[in-house]
Amino acid sequence: MKKFGKILIMKSEGYKKYLKRIKRNNILVFTTQIILVVSFIVIWQILANKKIVNTFLVSSPSKVYSTIIDLFKSNNLWNHIFTTVYEIIISFLLGNFIGVFVASILWFNKFLARVFEPFLTILNSLPKVALGPLIIIWAGANVKSIIIMALLISSIISIINIYNSFKSTDVNKIKIIKSMGGSKFQIYKNVILRDNYTKIIESFKLNVSMCFVGVIMGELLVSKEGVGYLIMYGSQVFNMNFVITGVVLLVILTIILYYVINYIEKVSRK
Repeated sequence: MKKFGKILIMKSEGYKKYLKRIKRNNILVFTTQIILVVSFIVIWQILANKKIVNTFLVSSPSKVYSTIIDLFKSNNLWNHIFTTVYEIIISFLLGNFIGVFVASILWFNKFLARVFEPFLTILNSLPKVALGPLIIIWAGANVKSIIIMALLISSIISIINIYNSFKSTDVNKIKIIKSMGGSKFQIYKNVILRDNYTKIIESFKLNVSMCFVGVIMGELLVSKEGVGYLIMYGSQVFNMNFVITGVVLLVILTIILYYVINYIEKVSRK
């Protein structure tokens, strides 16, 4: 018993050291990432101050900061951010729902899967920008067009990824449920969804970037507000401060939404 207790203590101490090592590595990675970002900003500002780079073409961190302050004072900053975030959230929720729903239908009905699988591949490879003018004509130059554009980009990729995950589920597990008299819905609920939970979450993460692409593409075409509009307006009046500021805001929004999904994933696993 004493030997067994010593072994448990040694294992627990080793596990604590392992956790500490992982924590140190995570802190080191995060610190390195912060250093890289700060170094990039500092070097960019130094090059701008020394006039090594043309600030008319690439702006500078100080000018981006000033632009953000000016937008805030004119009450336009939050309006642009809220518009883009609203469009992304709606597109993200709808895109994920469509992805899981359609992939589930295709898994349940092999005939429909064989019929529509080639069309999904064709639609996925089709440049969505080419459909922009048609979408604007059909849905109007409004938020609907932007969300439809984002859905065309995000939902099709989501359907393909999730359906392929469903198809690659362990066949032996499905056979076990069938041998016990389980229905197809029970197989779907207890095997397909559970086994592919991680892959579905990964598809959601990919969908964040796809929704960003779709929303910004839509805003560049039809919007009168939003971060995409800010970028388009800056390019039209040759004001790179607006363009770079828009890009910086997009990076910040992407990081925030990515970590929100990571947090939801961790909470849902507990």
